[in-house]
Amino acid sequence: MGALSDRWRQWAKALKRDGVTLWMACRHPRTPWYAKALALLVVAYALSPIDLIPDVIPVLGCCVTWSVQSR
Repeated sequence: MGALSDRWRQWAKALKRDGVTLWMACRHPRTPWYAKALALLVVAYALSPIDLIPDVIPVLGCCVTWSVQSR
């Protein structure tokens, strides 16, 4: 049970760190608009219940699902 709670803590710390990093990058005046838009799309895709790239496409769908779940 201890290993599972450690993994959850590490996941929560990484999520907080990544969230703060994105927030600071988006607030910085020298960050290009396209980088801000890309960051917004990545966050929206990660939180979205809709799968934009379906798993029917054999390789690409599995890779996207794996990459989102591995975070």
